[in-house]
Amino acid sequence: MADQHMTDVLGDQTTELARRAARLLRALGARQPEPGALLARTPITGERLMSMAPSSLDEVDAAIGRAATAFRSWRTVPAPVRAALVRRLAELLVTHKAELAELVTLEAGKIGPEALGEVQEMIDICEFAIGLSRQLYGRTMPSERPGHRLMETWHPLGVVGVISAFNFPVAVWAWNTAVALVCGDTVVWKPSETTPLTALACHSLLRRAATDVGADPEVHQLIQGDSTVGEKLVDDARVALVSATGSVRMGQQVAPRVAARFGRCLLELGGNNAAIVTPTADLALAARGIVFAAAGTAGQRCTTLRRLIVHADVVGPLIEQVEKAYSQLRVGNPLDDGVLVGPLINERGYTAMRDALQRAIADGGELVCGGERVDGFGADAFYVRPAIVRMPAQTAVVREETFAPILYVLDYHDLDAAIELHNAVPQGLSSAIFTGDQREAERFLAADGSDCGIANVNIGTSGAEIGGAFGGEKQTGGGRESGSDSWKAYMRRATNTVNYSAELPLAQGIQFG
Repeated sequence: MADQHMTDVLGDQTTELARRAARLLRALGARQPEPGALLARTPITGERLMSMAPSSLDEVDAAIGRAATAFRSWRTVPAPVRAALVRRLAELLVTHKAELAELVTLEAGKIGPEALGEVQEMIDICEFAIGLSRQLYGRTMPSERPGHRLMETWHPLGVVGVISAFNFPVAVWAWNTAVALVCGDTVVWKPSETTPLTALACHSLLRRAATDVGADPEVHQLIQGDSTVGEKLVDDARVALVSATGSVRMGQQVAPRVAARFGRCLLELGGNNAAIVTPTADLALAARGIVFAAAGTAGQRCTTLRRLIVHADVVGPLIEQVEKAYSQLRVGNPLDDGVLVGPLINERGYTAMRDALQRAIADGGELVCGGERVDGFGADAFYVRPAIVRMPAQTAVVREETFAPILYVLDYHDLDAAIELHNAVPQGLSSAIFTGDQREAERFLAADGSDCGIANVNIGTSGAEIGGAFGGEKQTGGGRESGSDSWKAYMRRATNTVNYSAELPLAQGIQFG
């Protein structure tokens, strides 16, 4: 019966990858969706995996309503007790790590180790949130009035709307959801319409965790569909916080709409990340960090290294090392062992890369290597070789983010000029410097150094850890997720004054009556 139902859902185009996806959904406890207009495709071959019915606007309204109702009781549950739900989710993620990672590979095209790493990030943030549940600290401040205590307390905020992107289809959801739940919020998740199956699986695991620990499963709602579904979530006044990950263009649409109703935004938008390599750098170490940061996930990370600013004395030797490493990168099916670069998500990603390379060459750039499409995977699958382009200047195309594996290389002679070049882009997410000189490192980390939310020394721009807050400045949106005190975005602060004396002194020494 299960195989027959799967055939009914998939129709005549049932393929091995589609059957594989259906088996993974069953293993993860997710129900087979009703067929409909929303198509789940795999970038591995470009073929359809499954179809499902998108959420109607009425269903979105109802989901937000259920989350708002659940919040009224969830906020009163003690935070360490709320953490039991997140703890159980972590246990289920450990148990089903391989299945969920494989589903990420099928739907997002990530190579196996990267997909497993993304699920591990989910487990890590759950562990962080569990500890956080006992550390939602307020402060006690000295009062100017005798017999008074002045303090601040933090309370659950409300319904949190999470809008996530295709490139991290499960980790970014977990970053928000694990922290929001222990903070006493409820969550309505609108995943990328490109990755609906991983969302189904995560939603199922969280609902199962809630049932296992006796929590209300309505604390988490899943809505699926295109931008109209997201707009409904963004505009609803019952949604206290919208945490949105995506393009700058998307953020420019979301932020004003949320602000118009006096809601809160947490934005994680574009990144046009750069690394500076100084003459004192260990070039072998730098090359290793550069290759991973520039070519990993086929250049489809928000922290991907896109600009390499190298001192003129070492630019030649460094490019030789990076080009040699690029020639050894195996591009291919991410399900195969040994593959290091999988496909772009779709044709739009390929077209953007092709057009950016054409513009760069028209601006005087020299294509060092890469950029060509790798055939043999089907007309609707888009595999490319990571490209290196030497640029005479930081032209308009270099200042833009192209979500593909293009590494622009620029020369510099003076470190101050390199930092100025580094900062001369609209985005401000991640950055790095490779140097053996402590003065150069400290100069890069200083207030007038890197203007990004993440600034690294002798490590690439990607690979952030859960313990540090993740996010950036300028057109990156200013939001912070994951570690440090990012939990404060999911709560509201109240200042409390307690008078334990028998007197009532008034502010500013006013005598009244």
